[in-house]
Amino acid sequence: MLAARIEWMQQMPIFGAIEAATLEFLLAPAPLIEVPAGAYFFREGDPATCMYVLEAGRVSVSKHWQGDALLLRELAAGDCFGEMALIDLFPRSASVRADTDCRAIELTPDNLYRLFEHDAAQFALIQMNISRELSRRLRATDALLFRARMGETWPAPAPLPPAG
Repeated sequence: MLAARIEWMQQMPIFGAIEAATLEFLLAPAPLIEVPAGAYFFREGDPATCMYVLEAGRVSVSKHWQGDALLLRELAAGDCFGEMALIDLFPRSASVRADTDCRAIELTPDNLYRLFEHDAAQFALIQMNISRELSRRLRATDALLFRARMGETWPAPAPLPPAG
């Protein structure tokens, strides 16, 4: 099971080119958590304490605006979320709700610091991978902001649908 999990994680952008032994070391203290459908991994404004690697299930990422929860995106097994918690330590910028029963690996800054002490080069590679992922997201957001400033319009985000 561990070998399959490691191989699966190596296919993800954040863990690409990370050695199997490094992932095994990183995963050793990392708990698997289960979140039932309809419950939240975290809510916008909560303290940011960890990131998650979604192993099973589907989640919705949403933000609140004028009293409504609006859907930003949906994620499925193989996606990561909450990675900004490993970089900036600011409160959560969005909410993540389990749409189905979910299982996820929880990684904390302490997990990464432990890796830094063990293998600084692999730690640096994970940090670069996280930075690349955040950079891709920032570029997409910049493009949307530019298009909005140029007068392009598109439909408002839909309300968060019920879990199910």
